[in-house]
Amino acid sequence: MIEPASPLQIGDYRRYWLARFFAVFATMSMVVLLGYQLYEVARADYGMSVAKASFYLGLLGLAQFIPLFVLTPVAGLAADRFDRRHVAAFANGIDGLVAVLLAVTTWADALNIPILFALAAAHGTARVFVNPAMSAIAPNIVPPVLLPRAIALSSIAWQTASVAGPAVGGLIFARYEWLPHALSAAMLLGATALILSVRPIKAKHDGPHLKPLRQIIEGMVYVWRERFLLGCITLDLFAVLLAGATALLPVFARDILFVGPEGLGLMRAAPALGAASVALWLSFRPLVSEVGMKMLWAVAAFGAFTIAFAFSRNFLLSLAILVAMGAVDMVSVFIRSSLVQLFTPDDRRGRVSAISGLAISASNELGEMQSGLAAALLGATGAVVFGGAGAIVVTLVWAWYFPELRRARSFEPQELKREVST
Repeated sequence: MIEPASPLQIGDYRRYWLARFFAVFATMSMVVLLGYQLYEVARADYGMSVAKASFYLGLLGLAQFIPLFVLTPVAGLAADRFDRRHVAAFANGIDGLVAVLLAVTTWADALNIPILFALAAAHGTARVFVNPAMSAIAPNIVPPVLLPRAIALSSIAWQTASVAGPAVGGLIFARYEWLPHALSAAMLLGATALILSVRPIKAKHDGPHLKPLRQIIEGMVYVWRERFLLGCITLDLFAVLLAGATALLPVFARDILFVGPEGLGLMRAAPALGAASVALWLSFRPLVSEVGMKMLWAVAAFGAFTIAFAFSRNFLLSLAILVAMGAVDMVSVFIRSSLVQLFTPDDRRGRVSAISGLAISASNELGEMQSGLAAALLGATGAVVFGGAGAIVVTLVWAWYFPELRRARSFEPQELKREVST
């Protein structure tokens, strides 16, 4: 039997790739418009100031994070105990219902702040289950040697959809406000059908099943004891938590750069465009050496570009900076995702992916809250400068405190384990 030379030669992986594209397209469109609609409702219907409306954007991130924080251990356990296709399909179904409700309430002009916060919390609940299940599927349907390329290609799906979702959603929203949410619902239905067409995926278990609570604790303890995993996961958590400028993009779009919802869609799409370009390059020319140091340099560069974005008052320049932010972030994400998946045994991948997903969500949603609070105190520009500088400081501290990250030379699983243990 001829071994595949590319993950795209594997039918299950192609369906997985399309499912990921559809789901991310839908959810990115929803999240961007949720933020814009909340900011618009707060400013226009409730008469809030820019500072107070910015603070509510931060609270919207918190509303999405709370279910993630509470349910992440359960979601990771579900991905390790049940068919991962069913877990992902269930979560996409919940998100599809959220999209339908957004379409209906937008069409009926019935949106208010409590409804938007409730739908944001429901979206957060769906995402907490889909992310660990989807992340843990890829290593089960491609050979280990192809996993870094599979992760790069999966990132292309993610980032391309992250470009198209906000851009298409913003353009449609400017004309028919309810329609992009209806489109999201249809794409989530398609993602559900595609992921269910993949062969059954259930984690391998070499020993006896432990009780659910014991399994949850075991996954947390494993990450805590493996300093390499802990360093990878927490680097992303604290750096992006501080440098998360995306929560304030509605402020820049409406009141600083004056480009409206169409401009907001392009601004949200710009980082994903940079990331997708790098992911495409990495799918053909994956990094093979000094991967740990390259990850650290990429995070520091992300912080520097964040500071540059804060001071830009030219829309095209701001877009260019956002593209650069996405490009360097993709380098960091690609390396970290590959290292975490290759370092983790299959029977723990769901729980470790859930913990990693919690860190990513914490950095995004709590980062939005941090940005909103900082903007209320420092203004939007000051908040973004503070976050970018914080990301650079975090990188320096992690490079010193987790030397295992600097020592990671390659993606070879055995070499990786040997290098980080020395």
